[in-house]
Amino acid sequence: MSVSGSYRPVSPRQERATATTDGTGTVVFNWPAGAFTAPPVVGLAVQAGAGFRSARVVANTAAATTVSVLQSTSVTLLGIGVLAAGGAAPGATVHATATAV
Repeated sequence: MSVSGSYRPVSPRQERATATTDGTGTVVFNWPAGAFTAPPVVGLAVQAGAGFRSARVVANTAAATTVSVLQSTSVTLLGIGVLAAGGAAPGATVHATATAV
């Protein structure tokens, strides 16, 4: 049996957002109502800044995602670069991409 035509799979729903962390290094991304039926998979990127920065998702629902950003400065000890203790990163710009599962 011969079939003609083409098939293109449906792309999953994606939302993108950019926000700046508050004084505690936290930012909340509120997704549009009905955008997701389950918590989305979220990818994060933090814009360059002084020192080392790390971002992690601390809460994730279909409606919102909460992200915490920490920063650390590097310290040189006996000629070896090490990271100092991390603290909140206020004012960091965070980019998030949420994809439906």
